Amino acid sequence: MRSYRTLFRTPEFTPFLLSFAAFAAAQTIGGLALGTLVFRATGSPLLSAVSMFGPQLAQLLGAAFLLSGADRLPPRAILSGLALAFAAGTAVLALPGLPVAAVFAVLLAQGLVASLGGGVRSGLLNEILTKDGYVLGRSVFNMLWGLMQVAGFATGGALLTLLAPRTCLLLAAALYVMSALATRLGLTARPPRSSGRPSVSATWRTNGLLWSSHPRRLTYLGLWIPNGLVVGCESLYISYDPGAAGTLFACAALGMFVGDVAVGRLVPPALRPRLAVPLRLLLAAPYLFFVLRPGVTLAAVAVAVASVGFGASLVLQERLMSLTPDDLAGQALGLHFVGMSTLQGVGAALAGTAAQLTSPAAAMTVLAVGSVTVTLTLAALGRHEAQRRGSVSVWG
Repeated sequence: MRSYRTLFRTPEFTPFLLSFAAFAAAQTIGGLALGTLVFRATGSPLLSAVSMFGPQLAQLLGAAFLLSGADRLPPRAILSGLALAFAAGTAVLALPGLPVAAVFAVLLAQGLVASLGGGVRSGLLNEILTKDGYVLGRSVFNMLWGLMQVAGFATGGALLTLLAPRTCLLLAAALYVMSALATRLGLTARPPRSSGRPSVSATWRTNGLLWSSHPRRLTYLGLWIPNGLVVGCESLYISYDPGAAGTLFACAALGMFVGDVAVGRLVPPALRPRLAVPLRLLLAAPYLFFVLRPGVTLAAVAVAVASVGFGASLVLQERLMSLTPDDLAGQALGLHFVGMSTLQGVGAALAGTAAQLTSPAAAMTVLAVGSVTVTLTLAALGRHEAQRRGSVSVWG
């Protein structure tokens, strides 16, 4: 599958994409409204930030207990139920007078159930598309997520100038309901990919199985650590230049878009595996330039070029699927997305700490050095593993 026309002619791909678009829009608009509401109520930047990103961090707990459900539950039912659960939780968050402690209890519950979403959604995409269409489909998925983040935050910001945060939360709840309807009406009911009941023991057992393979372990680390450290660099845009942060984020989104299009549409499948290391080096190398504290124009060019390297995730996700049995695809991808979210949070925390002790420019440089070092180390380990097995290394 080498064209977008063929991709969108695939049955169920378009409704699948539309349901995710509504879900992503609800997340961004609702997150911004809730962060604003909590900040107005408490005056605390920390509580405001945690209210926006708390569910993402809570996914780590969900991954430890619930992730086996990604392959052991019917995907259409679980995605519809997930959207409705978020709709109900967001409506509760809009209740007047809700204590801050209750807000975070709802966010914890949302994070726990959200841990299923990435795995179920990615596993279903793997079923809707043929093997040769996964990378192209995933690139469209990534591009849509980026566009919905930009549009959602922009729309949410505009709405908050006109409406109360609680009204915006109710709008987000309505978008979650739309996502549930698009999933229920546009997708076919499919059986679970794997037999057995979801359980904590099944989650741990399968996570252990996925992690036990050395090639899969290297793939997971390649997906998580370089990406997380560079997202830490991005988290410093505001402190680096408050007046230019919007420009830097926009240029980063543009670079990511270009990278996804190039890897998903233009690069021949036979060449893709060889780009895993170069793209991850590209992801970090331009941030080394920040040691010179470049002005807005040069900084914008640097972050745009760097973000093309996020296309490495498509290459490594394809590799992960080639190393994973089909009946474990959902949990394998779910583990990837939870690990990626966690390491991005860790990267942001490391970046903030380093910037507090030095400066944002110095912190960006340090994290970039760390990302390059990890990529080269994983590449060396991958080559050693390939030599031991007598195979051709795809790590560089």
